[in-house]
Amino acid sequence: MSGGDWKELFNAACEGEIELVRYHARNGVDLDYAHPEFLSTPLVACILAGQPAVAHLLLDEGANPLLHSEFDGVTPVQAARQLGLTDVEVRLRSLGAPEPVVPGLLGGGWWGQALWDRMPWRAVPRRWL
Repeated sequence: MSGGDWKELFNAACEGEIELVRYHARNGVDLDYAHPEFLSTPLVACILAGQPAVAHLLLDEGANPLLHSEFDGVTPVQAARQLGLTDVEVRLRSLGAPEPVVPGLLGGGWWGQALWDRMPWRAVPRRWL
């Protein structure tokens, strides 16, 4: 795999260029690679770019449905939920992706608030943090 091929795949995924994505996927470009300049996976990037057809293609071609994208700070299922791509989220969940964590303070949910309340800085107004 060459870096140029991966970058072209990544850009094609974000732009919705299905045939170019298919070409690179079938010619051995690593679908789960996160280039050091990008720190994002093609799957999460295409989901965040609103390209559900590309996301389905990448999954068909073997992209990891669980892989966290460091730059974006989300997993594929979190990205799909964030964008409201229900069909992609359902597909990811069927492939074993766990229920996404509710975004928010310390991961959200009642336990996030309870943990916050026990922290030593709890007297400091949140807007100052």
